[in-house]
Amino acid sequence: MNVMVVDGQGGGIGKSVIEKLKTIENIDIIALGTNQYAAHQMEKAGSCKNYFGETAIIENVKKADIIIGAIGIIAPSAMMGEITPNIARSIAQSSAKKILIPINKCNFIVAGADKNNLSNYIQNAVNIVRSLCMSL
Repeated sequence: MNVMVVDGQGGGIGKSVIEKLKTIENIDIIALGTNQYAAHQMEKAGSCKNYFGETAIIENVKKADIIIGAIGIIAPSAMMGEITPNIARSIAQSSAKKILIPINKCNFIVAGADKNNLSNYIQNAVNIVRSLCMSL
């Protein structure tokens, strides 16, 4: 199963997600960074492969079974402009299951997202991946 983790800026959320995903058997974790630094940080966390940039993200999400990232990965110009309209569109149109982590930043306010901390949301996302893998 191809699980793709999308992150930008410093790659911190993606790094945390990948560290927890490594506990799931029989998945290929692919890091997709909006920039080289984010991809490198996710690679250090243990991704099987890593790619960065708009073209790499657009091409790889076509092959994804699951895509994980902050909610901004489906919003054009999110993450301080790193999520281009083409990236957002390609992720949103992908046939993959999308697991979006609620983060109240960049003027995106997710109702109810203030009830947990980021670590809990990341663990919840990983639990969803585990559940999806078990159902196949």
